[in-house]
Amino acid sequence: MQNALPARADQPIESRPGLPGLVLPQTSLWGNLEVSAHRYPDKAGIRYFGKSTSFRELHAQATALAGWLQQKGGVKKGDRVLLYMQNCPQFIVSYYAILRADAVVVPVNPMNRAEEFRHYVTDAGARAAICSADLACVVERATGELAPADRLQHLLVTAYADALPSSHEFAEDTPPAWLTTSHPWPAGATPWTEALGASLLPGPHTAGPDDMAVMPYTSGTTGFPKGCIHTHRSVMQSVVGGRAWYDSRPESASLSVLPLFHVSGMQHGMNVPIYSGATVVMLPRWDREVAGRLISRHRITHWTCNPTMVVDFLASPNVAELDLSSLQHIGGGGAAMPEAVADRLRGTLGLSFLEGYGLSETMAATHVNPAARPKLQCLGLPTSNLDARVVDPVTLKELPPNEIGEIIVSGPQVFKGYWGKDDATRDAFVEFEGKTFFRTGDLGRMDGEGYYFITDRLKRMINASGFKVWPAEVENLLYKHPDVQEACIIGTRDPYRGETVKAVVVLCAHAKGKTTPEDIIEWAKENMAAYKYPRTVEFVEVLPKSGTGKVMWRELQEAENAQAVAGG
Repeated sequence: MQNALPARADQPIESRPGLPGLVLPQTSLWGNLEVSAHRYPDKAGIRYFGKSTSFRELHAQATALAGWLQQKGGVKKGDRVLLYMQNCPQFIVSYYAILRADAVVVPVNPMNRAEEFRHYVTDAGARAAICSADLACVVERATGELAPADRLQHLLVTAYADALPSSHEFAEDTPPAWLTTSHPWPAGATPWTEALGASLLPGPHTAGPDDMAVMPYTSGTTGFPKGCIHTHRSVMQSVVGGRAWYDSRPESASLSVLPLFHVSGMQHGMNVPIYSGATVVMLPRWDREVAGRLISRHRITHWTCNPTMVVDFLASPNVAELDLSSLQHIGGGGAAMPEAVADRLRGTLGLSFLEGYGLSETMAATHVNPAARPKLQCLGLPTSNLDARVVDPVTLKELPPNEIGEIIVSGPQVFKGYWGKDDATRDAFVEFEGKTFFRTGDLGRMDGEGYYFITDRLKRMINASGFKVWPAEVENLLYKHPDVQEACIIGTRDPYRGETVKAVVVLCAHAKGKTTPEDIIEWAKENMAAYKYPRTVEFVEVLPKSGTGKVMWRELQEAENAQAVAGG
């Protein structure tokens, strides 16, 4: 698939060369680990600070944890289980244990604070959670204020040190201090080692392709995050497609550094290599020097990342000293790759950065650039089994090449709807030529060779270093500040992050002349995820509003854009 040439734009999607249909396994995602453990039992499935976990061990740990979830955690088929931790082997074990227990994985960003985490508990109706020890206090604060009927009934806690080598002096790279720091646990929480040590057997695995498997959350323009319902089949599509498109094999080694709670990291840093029998080399947080050593030491072949990481990596004074010859694929999405950086990457590694495009609703990529003919700052070609179109967002009439419209997609990787939100689900889909298409909310165009380009967004979203920040959610949290009367969140240019978050705030009368922008920023920093809190705050007397009283955020955004252009 990598070497397939793009089709002419006038060919129907079903017959375009380079986009053959994939035949998906009619099994659950758990079956992927089971097969790899049977085929490659002694092969390293995970490498982490010098410690290897074989596929056999990974399978055994996930099975034992599934038994604990069912017998002690009260988890039943279809129950939602929150997974709340940084990248570590325990995340992978927990993910597959939840699937083995016929339950649903609800991955939560570990940067979220108590107020944000509480929403996942109540909205998903979760009764169990698995978290790292450093976040257990956040879980306790988040759930302590809930009514007893809404609280988590079971909490399993792991220390990051549980997965580290027993003798740190033999570790390849010394683990950072935050991985070995001890943290207090809430009363009643079950230790990870106790759950695994119980060696409880789960009941028969009954989940099939059309059962719920994973529910990542995404935000929209109307408030708090929404759960995206994904089945084993919808996740399997991009797993099988990713393996084929990127040529992942048992001989491959993938650097897993994108967050596993996010669909790109989840698929390319975990699910694809497990399906193909490749080795996952884990890095819990981005560190360009450690990443370089891991690529060289473990002969990394596949690295899915974002442009911000590439910029930082190439800025290292040590990059020229590293043996990076093993790399065969480097690519990702989240933001456009600057031309100058792409040129330097080709000069340093001899590789093109393969940009792609996808959403939580599509379980990662719907479009990817082919290795044989990538285009810069381009979404790429539609992936296998996908029908993508560009339509007029009002009339829904399909547009010819190079005309800008809304990108809509239809395929097995598309989610089934938003959890508990019928209206939002109905608005997200449209019937077109006898099929159901998901409205991405992104404006783009298709060129004459079938490549897609994004030009703007219908949805109100800020893209900060590849992290999607949804203004309505930040506004909802800012209104909790006692000095904030009104707030509007917009994007502003940032030389490193691409975009960053700006808050335009009207202060309450009692706070005027007393509260500073720095006060608001510090409060937000304490109450919001690191990528989400406003980096700049501007005080105004009033916010522009329409005749119906709605804040005219677009007017503020356009003014900010114009100021950025004027300032160069």
